[in-house]
Amino acid sequence: MKDTLTRFLAVMLLVIPGVMATYGFLAMKDAWFAQFGAAETDPHVQWGKLVIGLVLFLAGVAFIGGWIFFRDRKRNYVAPRFKAKRKKQ
Repeated sequence: MKDTLTRFLAVMLLVIPGVMATYGFLAMKDAWFAQFGAAETDPHVQWGKLVIGLVLFLAGVAFIGGWIFFRDRKRNYVAPRFKAKRKKQ
């Protein structure tokens, strides 16, 4: 039971930033293409929605990218320049 709960929490730890990044991308898309609407007489970009979408997208992608990087670093899948520095004795 404990193992199932741990796995579920681990999956949710990755799903939430993924959903956040997806929503941010869609918000940026909607804000940008709102200026091309046929019914609007005064085209404009919705800057607030665009900035919030950008922040959500970057935060989600950065979290997932960092998680993958540190997982690969732990398993020695990264290039030598990205490996953890060891102290010389």
